[in-house]
Amino acid sequence: MTEAIEGLSFEAAMAELEAVVRKLEGGQVALEESIALYERGAALRAHCDARLRAAEERIEMIRAAEGRATGTTPAEGF
Repeated sequence: MTEAIEGLSFEAAMAELEAVVRKLEGGQVALEESIALYERGAALRAHCDARLRAAEERIEMIRAAEGRATGTTPAEGF
């Protein structure tokens, strides 16, 4: 868990986040370690969210370049 989060791929960050959640849910870690794990998990989640947003933006740019509709619109009645 010492690798800089910024250098992690989406998949590696998700795998580490899942491991953090398992440890926290297991309840077998000391309070201070739990806090450190929670902080790391929050940072991993933010990193994954940012990577997903960046991927969505790239897809929208590709769609726009192809002349296809971009974004989403809610279906009527929803």
